[in-house]
Amino acid sequence: MTTVRTAAILLMSSLMSIPAVAQTASPPPLDYAVVPDSFSLPAGMTFGGTSGVAINSKGHIFVLHRGPNPLMEFDANGKFVRALGDGLFDRPHGLRIDPQDNIWTTDARSHVVYKFSPEGRILLVLGVRDTAGEMHSYGHLRLFNEPNDMAFGPQGEIFVVQGHGRGEPKVIKFDKDGNFIKAWGKKGTGPGEFDIAHSIAIDAQGLLYVADRNNQRIQVFDADGKYLRESKHPGTPCGLFIDPDQNIWLAHGHAGRLIKLDLNGNVLGSTGSQPVRRGAFPRRERARRRLYRRHAELAGTEVRTEIPVIVRDRHSRSPETHECTIFT
Repeated sequence: MTTVRTAAILLMSSLMSIPAVAQTASPPPLDYAVVPDSFSLPAGMTFGGTSGVAINSKGHIFVLHRGPNPLMEFDANGKFVRALGDGLFDRPHGLRIDPQDNIWTTDARSHVVYKFSPEGRILLVLGVRDTAGEMHSYGHLRLFNEPNDMAFGPQGEIFVVQGHGRGEPKVIKFDKDGNFIKAWGKKGTGPGEFDIAHSIAIDAQGLLYVADRNNQRIQVFDADGKYLRESKHPGTPCGLFIDPDQNIWLAHGHAGRLIKLDLNGNVLGSTGSQPVRRGAFPRRERARRRLYRRHAELAGTEVRTEIPVIVRDRHSRSPETHECTIFT
């Protein structure tokens, strides 16, 4: 079994501003196989449309989904531990766990970011629920418009990417206590512009990598928002994670693949496949063969050898086909 020291849902080491073109032809396969039925849910509970997965320092797996009990925790063997967040979310989207095991989520419809303690208590709310915009009318709070994902800088800084088709796409920076520092970006195709800033990750040097989904690229910035470079990834780059070995893991939506990249954006390997025609496989088998677009993110810890990935059969409306599957 291939060992991955860490991976969570999901580029470059030179400081050249010339865009890099990622390899796309015949990437080598990654040595992973699907382990179906990886999680045991209590009777009457299912996953809704899954949008995020992350693992804490204990190896516990957290799954964010769009249904009742939207934030679920499982132990390392997939045994259900608890559910959190019922009634808090309108459209759960991003999920991350910080170095202190605090649990962070975004709600793209309610325009807020939640920080939970490891015990599940809300510690911080960024934004104002059901209020989209830039700054609060009293001027003391930064607002969001469709927050998608977040990442954490070396000094605890919080970076949030927003804009899922309605809100203007931006990167928004806060200090470790949630105080607004700055924002950059707008809709467009040029450097520092986005067409759905869908995911964000930070490397060991503190550089930011943003999945610019509809522009089919990953853009790289320094912590102050200076554009450095980009790599092209035809399709829909949706989820990003950078592991301790400084490999980038990309959830590639419409291509239905998980892709491993180096820090220059070159493809090191991939797993998954293009969507097959409807009816070619039984429903549950289709669900295991296809990574549902936009809703995958890698997660892991140094003691795990699995990569948890959200998969879903997008042709079915049955919640029974929404799965969280382990690749080993």
